[in-house]
Amino acid sequence: MIWTIKKAIYRAMHGSLKVMMVLFNLPEPELFTGAGSSLKIPEVVKSKGINNVLVVTDKVLMELNLLEGLFNSLKENNVEYKVFDDVSENPTIQNVEDGLKLYLEGKCAGIIAFGGGSPMDCAKAIGARAVNPKRSVLVMKGLFKVRRKIPPLFTIPTTAGTGSETTIAAVIKDPDTHEKFAIVDMKLIPIVAALDPELMVGLPPHITSSTGMDALTHAVEAYIGVCGNKLTNENAEKATKLIFENLEEVYKDGLNLEKRNNMALASYYAGVAFTRAGVGYVHAIAHNMGGLYGVPHGLANAVILPYILEFSRKDAEEKLAGLAIAGGIGTPIESNEELSYRFIEKVKAMNKNMGIPSSIKEIQIKDIPLIAERAVKEGNPDYPVPKIMNQKECEGIIRKLLP
Repeated sequence: MIWTIKKAIYRAMHGSLKVMMVLFNLPEPELFTGAGSSLKIPEVVKSKGINNVLVVTDKVLMELNLLEGLFNSLKENNVEYKVFDDVSENPTIQNVEDGLKLYLEGKCAGIIAFGGGSPMDCAKAIGARAVNPKRSVLVMKGLFKVRRKIPPLFTIPTTAGTGSETTIAAVIKDPDTHEKFAIVDMKLIPIVAALDPELMVGLPPHITSSTGMDALTHAVEAYIGVCGNKLTNENAEKATKLIFENLEEVYKDGLNLEKRNNMALASYYAGVAFTRAGVGYVHAIAHNMGGLYGVPHGLANAVILPYILEFSRKDAEEKLAGLAIAGGIGTPIESNEELSYRFIEKVKAMNKNMGIPSSIKEIQIKDIPLIAERAVKEGNPDYPVPKIMNQKECEGIIRKLLP
């Protein structure tokens, strides 16, 4: 009886969230696409009257000299810059504070995020702290707690997965509790994004696959949730189609610029979709895999996605069928039931074809209740999922992830 009442309350909140997201006219960043598009960013920075920026990236990208072109272009446009490259794979509160210190010391007026989801999320949080100096990262945890708009944020993703270049979220790790959490606010949306496939050609196949499946997870969870609308559905369908058509091929041939560009667009479309329609339990569980064990977010999403789809299949049957048709693996004359099963099998096959495991080896049995507790707390009621999950059900799914 209590659980039934709780679910009714959650659904009422989902209904309110859907109305709110329709009323809010979320901006999209100015978009540059194609080979070499990242080199246009410094000119745009200068055109906005910004003469000093903080570049947020990581040490691997610095060692690969991927930022050389950006740095040269900044110099050509007489834009001074400081570089913060200490972002960890799962950005921490300390990363944010260290980046903030450099931002303030350099008297920066804008931020360029260069890299995957981690540098972009860290850059968003640095920006939030810069204009909200009395509000700690933890105080801004959750929905709509960033009081002032962040400094102009320019994003250059080097992976096709997170969609962070267009989202309202920044995911940060608390090293004290080993918990990942999201800061979610419209003020975090970047003002410019450059999708440059030339920056992605050197990605190792395993990064290509996991980030690509991360993008698919965004599209799927946005589509099958209860807060979608025409705009989010169209973007999720476009993303799914592009991922089905390009991901496995670019996994095999990472030098294919056309397919790299298509995957960058897919990630962006999926980002537009889930920013407005939300995500689900795949993310709730994956965040805790990253927080407790350091499992890369895209990989965790890829592994968990089929299990959540099986859990939600009956409640999401019609929508999964719609995605199967949009993805080109089914036709409208087939039954929704058949198409929904086929979609799940397609996800499993993609994982298998790209060497993504069906389990997460880091999971400790003793941690399962804690993971489930945190995942359910994160998901309920904030995530507008097609089927609401309790802790016992969540524990059952996590057990399926054991090696």
